[in-house]
Amino acid sequence: MGADMAAVDSAVPTDVDDTVAEFQGHLNLIFARARSLWKESAAQIHADLQPSGYKLLTFIARAGSANAHQLAERFEMDKSVVSRQVRMLEDLDLLESRPDDHDGRQRVLTATPAACETLADLRGGHAERLREILAELTPEEFQAASKVFRLLAEV
Repeated sequence: MGADMAAVDSAVPTDVDDTVAEFQGHLNLIFARARSLWKESAAQIHADLQPSGYKLLTFIARAGSANAHQLAERFEMDKSVVSRQVRMLEDLDLLESRPDDHDGRQRVLTATPAACETLADLRGGHAERLREILAELTPEEFQAASKVFRLLAEV
C-alpha cells in the first residue's frame, strides 16, 4: 500500500503542472485574441488609428477624463508614445484637451461625443459576442471564471 500511495503522490504534481501549462496556453490565446480585437476595433474607428491609441481612447472614455501622466502610468508606456497617440487622437477628432484647472502644466483629455458614440457601438457588439460565447456556462461556472480573472488581475 505504501508504494501505491507514493505512485499517486508523484502523479499529482505532473497533473497539476499539465493543467497549469494548459491554462497558460489558453491565456496566451486570449491575449492574442485581445490584441487582434484591439487592432480590428481601432480600424473600425479610423484606418489610421493604432491599437495603442484605441486602448488609450477607451480608457479615457470610460474614466471620463485623464491626463497623459495617468495614461503613461496606467499602460506602462513612455510619455513620448502617449504624446504621439494623444496628438493622433486629437487630429482624428476623437479626443479633446483643455488645461487642467488645478495644474496648468497638465492637459485634461476627454473623448469627443462622436468617439463615445462609436465606442459604445463597438462595446455593444463585443458584449453581444461575449454573451453568446459564455451562454454555455452555468451561473456557477461563470462565477468561478470571474473569480479566476479577478485573482489574476490582482497579481
